[in-house]
Amino acid sequence: MASETVSASNTIQAPADAVFAVLVDPAKHAAIDGTGWVCDPLDRQPLTASGQIFRMAMYHPNHPNGNYEIANRVQEFDPPHAISWAPGYDPGDGKLRFPGWIWRYDLAPLGPSETQVTLTYDWSGVPEEVRQSGPAFPPFATDHLDNSLTHLAQLVVA
Repeated sequence: MASETVSASNTIQAPADAVFAVLVDPAKHAAIDGTGWVCDPLDRQPLTASGQIFRMAMYHPNHPNGNYEIANRVQEFDPPHAISWAPGYDPGDGKLRFPGWIWRYDLAPLGPSETQVTLTYDWSGVPEEVRQSGPAFPPFATDHLDNSLTHLAQLVVA
């Protein structure tokens, strides 16, 4: 069976608390994103717990509307070690659907001012009918993860 995750790691010259503080701020997510798909936060409250929903304005040229909204549900919240979220959407009935992919950041302190950050995109929870009707996984070039980690490092050390 082929892997259903892609990951990238980078060492950031900052304490894990500082890195985590950037990741829990939805207003920073567009600047972190390596694809250019994330536009603006629609919910600006900091992320504080598993189960929290935060919405983002998005743009993708292959999306039927181009511009769309995504509702992310925080899955893992373990400051300053890990944070993950599952992107979802409302098809118009007021009920969020989560197709099964997850974004996850794992932070490992390497010292008082250095943190190893691993970004993982996991699509192992995507049902077969979604896999067959949508784009191939992952739906982006894998250098997106490296780009995102570079952007995150730039934000943290700025």
